[in-house]
Amino acid sequence: MMHLTSLPSPYGVGTMGKAAREFADFLAQGGQTYWQILPISPTSYGDSPYQCFSTFAGNPYLIDLDGLAEEGLLEKGEYEDLDWGEDPRRVDYGLLHEKRYPILQTAVERLLSEAPADYTVFLAENGTWLRDYALFMALKDAHGGKPWWEWEEPLRRRSQTALAEARKTEAKAVAFHQGLQYLFFHQWRSLKEYVNSKGVRFIGDLPIYVALDSADVWSRPHLFQLDGDLKPTEVAGCPPDGFTADGQLWGNPLFNWERMEQEGYGWWIERIRRQRGFYDLLRIDHFRGFDSYYAIPFGDENARRGVWKPGPGMKLFRAVEYALGKQAIIAEDLGYLTDSVRQLLRESGFPGMKVLEFAFDSRGEESDYLPHNYEKRCVAYVGTHDNDTALGWLAAIDPADRAFAVDYLKLTEAEGMNWGLMRGVWASPAQLAVVQAQDLLGLGSEARMNEPSTLGTNWQWRSLPGEFTPALAKKLRHETELYRRCKA
Repeated sequence: MMHLTSLPSPYGVGTMGKAAREFADFLAQGGQTYWQILPISPTSYGDSPYQCFSTFAGNPYLIDLDGLAEEGLLEKGEYEDLDWGEDPRRVDYGLLHEKRYPILQTAVERLLSEAPADYTVFLAENGTWLRDYALFMALKDAHGGKPWWEWEEPLRRRSQTALAEARKTEAKAVAFHQGLQYLFFHQWRSLKEYVNSKGVRFIGDLPIYVALDSADVWSRPHLFQLDGDLKPTEVAGCPPDGFTADGQLWGNPLFNWERMEQEGYGWWIERIRRQRGFYDLLRIDHFRGFDSYYAIPFGDENARRGVWKPGPGMKLFRAVEYALGKQAIIAEDLGYLTDSVRQLLRESGFPGMKVLEFAFDSRGEESDYLPHNYEKRCVAYVGTHDNDTALGWLAAIDPADRAFAVDYLKLTEAEGMNWGLMRGVWASPAQLAVVQAQDLLGLGSEARMNEPSTLGTNWQWRSLPGEFTPALAKKLRHETELYRRCKA
């Protein structure tokens, strides 16, 4: 598991360029079959890839500047000498926003001055989402970044007259955002072809919900639980538990499942069709929300007053399979699971997830997350992007739980505790085992990707050039060959 933003780069953030291909080479040398990344859509406030301006669009930060220079759309002198931040280990998103867009504006202007032959085809093939997305972003720019519900009433409510006028007045900005998406998907196709040619396949990540301030909600408000003033009636989150007394208030608008069913789940079918076009395998986040979802009154400061309501269940996945055929999907089934959630997982046929860091409880309670309890049809992780690194987790847990983990996995300092933890999932019966890149490097909590319910330091971690060495690839290959997980 290695998100694209975490790749090394001299220009502030990892991209779809040379470093991505070098990481694919490393994975191939290490005998790996899958490369898992986080969502690649354009991030909004907080920089989270799970809160995006569109579920269909690509993140412009991931466009590789050197790749644009190779195609004659930039001169290296236009970006090489700029200040991209002082710490090569962290992404400075504020600086990135300030510096990146003027350079991309130059590239798009050159692109559109003599548009490539396939540009009009791209616009036509993506028209169902791109027209609204490009206008949405143009209007956000024109309103100083304000969310769509603070725009003038005709634009909030998508008056056809107001939209037609906006397409004229914001034509240049609309063209810019359309051009950005062309550049993004042009580079993505090239990268995916290269990665696949190395025998490596991409696992993508699909959040169940979309952001309130998104083109998705603005363009199709009837598909979400909004009132007559276009405000959410209830929002998403998780109930209080042993870890969080107030629960988790995510704030995403909830789906109007009744209306979606009336429309044959067309929005979801299109969403999954496009995502499966990006990736070889798709992980769907918060799978239990399809069985029942937690609805919190809009305006509440925490999740305590939320209630569970029924989701679409298998009706949605039957519609998807009818339209698209059987899909290669991993179900993120973590958290509190009811019998009905387990039944939905069985009926779907999707493999669920096991997380080793959840397994060790010195009180003697049996855990589904202990490797000897794994069924074959599951995907095993040491930890996910929401968890600490292996070494960070081991250093922070209760001493008795740590002693249990050390004894169970026979961890030793001589080998490296991180290697023993990774061996726990490699040696398990799980159909697929995924480890974080940070754990291959033996990094601690300073390399954690995300700590839920916190702001300011998440999504920033980056690797350094030269860290994924041939020696590390050789050791990785040996370990995965040992447990018969290495590709032929």
